[in-house]
Amino acid sequence: MAHDLRAGRTSEDTGVLLADTVARLRRAMRRAARAADPGNPLSVAQLEVLACVADEPGIRPGRIARRLMLAANSVTTLVNALHNRGLVVRTSAADDARAVALSPTPAGRQAVESWKATNTAILRAALGTLDDRHQSILAEALPGLRQLTEAVDTLAEEPGTARS
Repeated sequence: MAHDLRAGRTSEDTGVLLADTVARLRRAMRRAARAADPGNPLSVAQLEVLACVADEPGIRPGRIARRLMLAANSVTTLVNALHNRGLVVRTSAADDARAVALSPTPAGRQAVESWKATNTAILRAALGTLDDRHQSILAEALPGLRQLTEAVDTLAEEPGTARS
């Protein structure tokens, strides 16, 4: 068990606190985004799928399912809704005419950019309410948070490794 003498906490304690904080931040961001952009008709799940498509034009639904850890039929339902709204287009995959490749439409790209801008504005406003010390601590923690995100992504690619 790793022990951080500076904080007097074990890595297990930090893991519990971080998991709780991240979950609460995600819920708060969802609520704030809905309040900031009440006219956005897309669900968070739809926006996450759309962001995957915008990040990787030509992506296949199966890859989205693996990337987001969703059931294939859930991705199909989400993609159908996005397609019906004119936010994604389906084409045949370049290497397999039987496979579907997804790409964002200009409206789909705009929806993703708008969602990102809303989230950025929320975080900038919230950060502005913090004192300089906490703003500095969060800024200094960003490289570690990015590395942690990569480590969690790696664990997601290797199911079963996250449990102790």
